[in-house]
Amino acid sequence: MPPSQPSSVSELRQAVLDGAFGPPPRELTVTSVFWLHHTTRLAGGRVTYRNSYLLMRSGDAFGACAFEAGEVAPGFCADASGHTLDTLIRHDSAPVRIAALDAYLGRVQPHRGAVNAETVTLPTGTPEERARARDAAVAGLLDIAPGAKVALIGVVNPLVAAIREQGGVPLPCDFNLRTTNWGDPVTDDMKQVLAGADAVVATGMTLGNGSFDEILGHCREQGLPLVVYAQTGSAVARAFLGAGVTALSAEPFPFSQFSADATALYRYRAVRA
Repeated sequence: MPPSQPSSVSELRQAVLDGAFGPPPRELTVTSVFWLHHTTRLAGGRVTYRNSYLLMRSGDAFGACAFEAGEVAPGFCADASGHTLDTLIRHDSAPVRIAALDAYLGRVQPHRGAVNAETVTLPTGTPEERARARDAAVAGLLDIAPGAKVALIGVVNPLVAAIREQGGVPLPCDFNLRTTNWGDPVTDDMKQVLAGADAVVATGMTLGNGSFDEILGHCREQGLPLVVYAQTGSAVARAFLGAGVTALSAEPFPFSQFSADATALYRYRAVRA
């Protein structure tokens, strides 16, 4: 384990390259790299989610990073398999770096064997049933007073509903959505929702688009709870548990939307001093 927790993603990356988390990444190879684009519209919904993912397999782990359309071309995968992880962790592209970092950390410290992780089994079922179960598990990590304002950075409609069921008032922010399923306005100004928040929920997408460090710093400075809902970048976000991240829902690949069968997510809570 590293002597101290990182304060930024770049600091974490350097610690990994220096071998602070386990074997040097130059000793571990990426077996396969793949690029996914998919859309989802849940039954009765008005919103079509459009998501792109870069995934890397190394050993028994999959690393992943969500990215905005056009950031990574499918052709990247043609020559990426077979590289060592350190090469990809040093790559010019942020999504490539995050996916490689996630693969490394997921391989040396698998979620499935983590002693501080609570395993939550998402049930076999329809996309709507599985999404509700997933987002209820995320909202269950919130420890908020009734009426607390919760900045939701990266909008998922079932999570908006789950926050309300916990008694919170969601402040939604997303680059690609303008309203929630219930007509709530969605801003693309992250600073706006952070300024009014009593707690923050951020998705793993913030790792790929570079906003994670700003969110982390704000929550540290203001003493706000920060819950990270991470499908992509889940092992990267875990490295900040107790160092700004107060709780984490980690859902490594294959994500719940890619299966109708029961799958696991892993909930972590920072140990209170």
